[in-house]
Amino acid sequence: MLTWCGRWTILMGCAIAEYCLIDRAHSGAEPAANQLPSLHRVKRKWVWNQFFVLEEHLETEPLYIGKLHSDSDNGNGSLRYNLTGDGAGTIFTIDEDNGDIFLLKKLDREEKPFYILRAQVVDRETNQYIEPESEFHIKVQDINDNEPQFLDEPYVATVPERSPDGTFVTQVTATDADDPSYGSHARIVYQILQGQPYFSVEPTTGVIRVASPNTDREAKEQHVVIIEAKDMAGLKGGLSVTTTVTITLSDVNDNRPKFQHKLYHFSVLESGSIGSTIGRIMATDVDIGQNAEMDYVVEAGDSSDSFVVFTDRKTQEGVIKLKKPLDYESKGRFNTRVAAINKHIDPRFLNLGPFKDITNVKINVLDVDEPPVSVSPEYIFKIEENREAGAFVGVVTARDPDAANNSIRYSLDHHRARSFNVDTKNGTITTLQPLDREEIPWYNLTISASEASNPKKVTSVSVHIQVLDVNDHPPAFPVSYEAFVCENAKHGQLIQTISAVDEDEPLEGQRFYFSLAPDAASNPNFTVRDRQALVFLLLVLRRHRKDPRFATECDDIRENIVSYDDEGGGEEDTEAFSMATLRNSQVRRGSRARRGVKSDIPSAYRQSLRGMPDQAVFREFVRERLREADSDPSAPPFDSLQTYAFEGTGSVAGSLSSLASSCSGFDDYYDYLSDWGLCFNTLVDLYGDNGNHPDT
Repeated sequence: MLTWCGRWTILMGCAIAEYCLIDRAHSGAEPAANQLPSLHRVKRKWVWNQFFVLEEHLETEPLYIGKLHSDSDNGNGSLRYNLTGDGAGTIFTIDEDNGDIFLLKKLDREEKPFYILRAQVVDRETNQYIEPESEFHIKVQDINDNEPQFLDEPYVATVPERSPDGTFVTQVTATDADDPSYGSHARIVYQILQGQPYFSVEPTTGVIRVASPNTDREAKEQHVVIIEAKDMAGLKGGLSVTTTVTITLSDVNDNRPKFQHKLYHFSVLESGSIGSTIGRIMATDVDIGQNAEMDYVVEAGDSSDSFVVFTDRKTQEGVIKLKKPLDYESKGRFNTRVAAINKHIDPRFLNLGPFKDITNVKINVLDVDEPPVSVSPEYIFKIEENREAGAFVGVVTARDPDAANNSIRYSLDHHRARSFNVDTKNGTITTLQPLDREEIPWYNLTISASEASNPKKVTSVSVHIQVLDVNDHPPAFPVSYEAFVCENAKHGQLIQTISAVDEDEPLEGQRFYFSLAPDAASNPNFTVRDRQALVFLLLVLRRHRKDPRFATECDDIRENIVSYDDEGGGEEDTEAFSMATLRNSQVRRGSRARRGVKSDIPSAYRQSLRGMPDQAVFREFVRERLREADSDPSAPPFDSLQTYAFEGTGSVAGSLSSLASSCSGFDDYYDYLSDWGLCFNTLVDLYGDNGNHPDT
């Protein structure tokens, strides 16, 4: 109180001194010559200043805080002091007689830091204002009565485990409601009370950082750190508060996988299918999330090519599966090593590696009674036709793959092949009857091999038997030949070409020798010439009555197919087509699809094609005509006889064309046209008998 009073005396003294200085300026006394000129300031009627009061004053009596005084007050009680404004009459009061101001109740600077009041001086007798209304402030001075308060509580933070020193974690902030401009009442300092040695806090900023690189999530995942905030710059007597920061360590890949067992035993049947599961192995990793993901691989051993390991992503297990077929008799046990390797490795922690673990796996193969196995996947045998029954064809061999090596029994499906027999003990195949290549050239058999002790264990193998040809068929004429010849034909002229076929199958085509039958060999008018596998008929005949005559001596004759529109017009009203096109192998019609109708008429011509004389030109000509007939959509949808004229190259017979008769030098007789009916009367009139019949 003494301090306050002394301070207030100084403030009031300043006010009084100022008043005295002003009063002298207006007293009218002349200053001495060596004195400074007086200050001519306006005389201030109020003598008072800004007032101060400490907050939280706890005295029961009103507290004197200051005095208001007017120079018009001569102390006789004629003036009255009035006070209005913030808290006038409730918080502050004034003595009407002398202007003393008192505080009635304690103040809280944090609620209201200052008050604005107005003072007036009134003449008691006249109620006139002696002084104009004047405004003044009462400022509430701060004391350290508020402790710091943390913002944004509760505090939760996350930081990766094994973070280096100085890694930022989070920041806490506290505020103080006291006046920051007055002393150190609001100056806050932070310190850590719990959380060492892994974390620290900066005193002035409240930033929490990692203090040790050895934080390990697997050892302790959450850390509770207690931070204190203290005002008065942390000095003794300051107010303080604490807060809790929960720090969670996030996972990093700093641990390797570990197998639950160092040795695994599995068994599998030798008949197991490829891709079947043999067993599961598992390694654990104390890390979590993707840091715990791993891949399983077959690292080494004698089964690296027989087994494979897949990773089950849902269970993180290693699934061992069969990669190739097993054989108990060849290998009954496998030893292998399987490694579990972390899938995501953090290069910052390579010094903690290697990030893998290895285990041993032993797999036993269990024996299964397997069916016999054929020595060859299929057999092909050959035998000549017409061999006697019981002839040797070949031998089929199978074996028991099991260690017991049981004897094998062979059998043959006789419903499919009744011409053969197989020895049940040794698999020898023999014939039951002579074979005919022309009837069946190939036989496809199925022979079964089973264990003698277990007939249900059966395997089958395909056997193909080719019947080889022997020359056991004579040549034959495919058709009956009927030849026509003009009378007075030239000596040596070709009348008919004859071909033969043979059901046998020589390697280089058929070659036949032709001659007249013994009963016709004495006929002097005909002969057969066997030349280049082509057969020619030569004749010398006398002229017969009413047979048409044909010219045979033209050297350059072309046969035309003539289409007439009506009875008249003659050859000028025609469209001619050269037969040379038919003979030219370079000219072909465009292939058109023919209706696929099955023929009920056997084609002797097709069967005889393979028996034609061995002359390339003749064979090619016939094949071209056959292909054209097959692709002709206008042809009948069944096999039919196709007739063509083919003279060959360098024919000595000349042309047999009927159109070439105009060059023969003989008169043509057309009287026989009258025998054909009324439709041919016009031709009879034009070309009929005019009485000039040749001699018969």
